[in-house]
Amino acid sequence: MSYDLAVWEGDRPASDELAEDAFQALYEKYVEAEEPIPPSPRIAAFVAALLARWPDITDNDSDASPWASGPLIGEAIGPLLYFPMVWSRADEASSFAADLAKQHGLICYDPQTGQLRP
Repeated sequence: MSYDLAVWEGDRPASDELAEDAFQALYEKYVEAEEPIPPSPRIAAFVAALLARWPDITDNDSDASPWASGPLIGEAIGPLLYFPMVWSRADEASSFAADLAKQHGLICYDPQTGQLRP
């Protein structure tokens, strides 16, 4: 079981409902795209900052990683990063990721609860 977060570029939606709509539109446009789309520079920088805190699950020290898939940059598509964390590390890793997203001027959304992360 994993815990997923979505992080993207754009203006912060005014409500959780609008965030859900924005996430679904981004998911359909980028994740379901037929051609692979490279991550935007801002999303790539965000992924690099996540990996500066914890290693990629594909690294030799994968036991220290909270990421449930790898390489983590592979979850980045255009202006969107939709990525899983191992359930046992989700509280710590998702809090860090949400704070980091805010620092990077990105939107962080929890699709499990349907809520924007502060």
